[in-house]
Amino acid sequence: MSGGHTQERLAEPLRVIDFHNHFTGPSFKLTLQDRTKNPAARAASAKVEALLESPAALLDSLEQTGVSARVINIPTAFLEDADGNVPPDTHRRINDEVANLAAKYPGKIYGLASIDAFSGDAGAREVHRAFKDLGLRGIFVESASGDLLLDSPQSRPTLAAAEELGIPVFIHPLTDPQLHARFSRTGRLGMILARGTINAASLFSLLDTGVFDELPKLKVVVTTLAIGGVLMAGGLGDGQRIRGDTPELLRRHVYIDTMGLDPALVGSMEALLGADHVLAGTDWPINVEKDVPARLQKALERAGLDAEQQRMVASGNTLRLLSAA
Repeated sequence: MSGGHTQERLAEPLRVIDFHNHFTGPSFKLTLQDRTKNPAARAASAKVEALLESPAALLDSLEQTGVSARVINIPTAFLEDADGNVPPDTHRRINDEVANLAAKYPGKIYGLASIDAFSGDAGAREVHRAFKDLGLRGIFVESASGDLLLDSPQSRPTLAAAEELGIPVFIHPLTDPQLHARFSRTGRLGMILARGTINAASLFSLLDTGVFDELPKLKVVVTTLAIGGVLMAGGLGDGQRIRGDTPELLRRHVYIDTMGLDPALVGSMEALLGADHVLAGTDWPINVEKDVPARLQKALERAGLDAEQQRMVASGNTLRLLSAA
């Protein structure tokens, strides 16, 4: 942790722009409950779906949590049928919806384009459309598709398009069937670990296969669930790292969110990646945090970040990453 920083107290509450949020609106049929058999889990999914579908709930959440703005995405995982499929035009419809909402509420809602990163040139074309025609300044992709991770040749056009346009790639966890079947035997934490593992594995694939060498300006964001993998990749000795320059690659290319708002986790993120690569993010509405500015400030203070670094994490880094400052 950065215990050596001068602990200057902020004169006013942090302005928080939450990078990690999901929303669908009423235009899409959610299937979370349809795929859940456990009654308690179905009830929890129903609460989440109600928030996901409601523009009013999204906007009201800003005042309720103290967050100034949200960066939203629409995961196709929320819309898949029993076989994991969505209609062919789903990503275009999603991106049109997100762009319309962001344009309607400037400064409160920012949007990421949902991209099928495993669709080859079609994914790249949608990245360009989302940026040039819709004004979206970042993309949202799943960590994997079947046996493919993001180092696959199918993913390279999407990643190359994002690098060319200078926009970030949010790599999101997903429920990998094989990992889920094994890890879910240990309950809810096991299911979370499975999602974090696939998130970290996709990052490992980018580090291990030279994608960051081929795309030297690529910026990716992973979630707190992947922190174990991030720490392993950068914190182990040279003989155990993926490659000797892994810490430098991580600091150059990788950002991580603050889901959970835990001081120990935030301090580890800052120590490895730097305060300029940590983004305020809560995973709303899966997690509905209260008093986010105060809780985030407390976590950042306990992690040893000074006032300027706290402002960077709370909003400055996200605005810079999205070229929205």
